[in-house]
Amino acid sequence: MTAEATGEWCGWRAAAEAALYGPDGFYRRPEGPAGHFRTSVHASPLFAGAVARLLCRVDEALGRPVSLDFVDMAAGRGELVTGVLAALPAEVAARTRAYAVELADRPGTLDHRIEWLPEPPRRITGLLFANEWLDNVPLEVAEVDSAGVPRLVLVRRDGTERLGEPVAGAESEWLARWWPSASAAEGTRAEIGLPRDEAWAGAVSALDRGLAVAVDYAHTAATRPAFGTLTGFREGRGTAPVPDGSCDITAHVALDACALPGARLLSQRAALRSLGITGARPPLELASTRPAEYVRALATAGEAAELTASGGLGDFGWLVQRVGIPDVLAD
Repeated sequence: MTAEATGEWCGWRAAAEAALYGPDGFYRRPEGPAGHFRTSVHASPLFAGAVARLLCRVDEALGRPVSLDFVDMAAGRGELVTGVLAALPAEVAARTRAYAVELADRPGTLDHRIEWLPEPPRRITGLLFANEWLDNVPLEVAEVDSAGVPRLVLVRRDGTERLGEPVAGAESEWLARWWPSASAAEGTRAEIGLPRDEAWAGAVSALDRGLAVAVDYAHTAATRPAFGTLTGFREGRGTAPVPDGSCDITAHVALDACALPGARLLSQRAALRSLGITGARPPLELASTRPAEYVRALATAGEAAELTASGGLGDFGWLVQRVGIPDVLAD
């Protein structure tokens, strides 16, 4: 029997792994992620449309291959990949092999064209898109003790914490390089992003040619939060991160640490504007000449504004990694 099942102490990485992805884990619940929190995918179909346009740009950069891959990492219930297929021009859709990568069971109503996998396929030629995946890759949490030593935080299934052994080895090296403030005052916390770096490198390695994009809550070395970002979500509300399977457990991503040579890091606001989503209001004169069209355009502008809003979804980071193609996202 595991430590998580008996209520014994373990690190946050093992505790979150069991709570999120175990047999009774949060991500295996029938309502799926959309039952608890709102991502860009759920906010508006404009997001899937923008990703479809990005896939078309990748297609052009690849020289319009006979077979074009689209891989939706951490696919939830397949909402993004379904929207992308629907938004693609017919000629591109006919050449697209669509994959949803998710540990939960395949939804019964999912489009038959979408292959459901527990891990990404190999030899991808196209676009691998990971929307809010890395923030749910479990990691260890460290806290500075009274002697100024970063120690692993141990946790029980009820969320009770205590300090464990000093951080050592590769995890200590990662802290020193990517979260140097973790050696500051007592109580300072850090989330050791090494498993996310490794997960992202593994995903990118599946690409033969094309583009890999990770979209997530993020921070960089200059803006690491002093007390970390580990939190929980349940039914649309933030809550204490309790690793009992009742809530999502997430922490913002050090995307600069994940980045491989040649990567770009930009905001969702900048990325979506490059893909044609601006949030600009329609001209007011349209209200008197074509009122129905004006109402539709106003609703679209509102959705676009949410996707690009400062202090909200627009602040998400986009980590963009090219493999064998030119840049397809303008500044």
